[in-house]
Amino acid sequence: MLDFAFATHDEICKEIGARLKTQRLAQSTTQADLAARAGVSEKTVKNIENKGQASLDSAVRVIVALGLADHLQPLFTHQVKSIAQMEEAEQTQRMRAPRRSQK
Repeated sequence: MLDFAFATHDEICKEIGARLKTQRLAQSTTQADLAARAGVSEKTVKNIENKGQASLDSAVRVIVALGLADHLQPLFTHQVKSIAQMEEAEQTQRMRAPRRSQK
C-alpha cells in the first residue's frame, strides 16, 4: 500500500483512482453504471480510475455514488495533541477585517 506521506502528487492521485476502481469492482458495478449514478460521464470515471484525474466535484460525486462518503469525514480535521495546542488554535481563529470608512 502506498504511503501518502512519501508519495508524489501524481502517485497519490493514481492510487486514489486505483482504490476507487477496486471499490467499484467489489460492488460489481460497471464504469457506465457508476457514471450514471454519479452524474458524470463515463470518460470521467475512466480518467479517475486510470489516470487519477478529475475535478474535485467529479471525484466527490463518484465517491458518494460508491457509498464511500463517510470516508471523507476525517479528512483534514484539526488534530489537537495537547491542551496548549487547543488553546492556541482557539486564539488564532481568523477574524473579519473592519470595514473601511467611507469618505
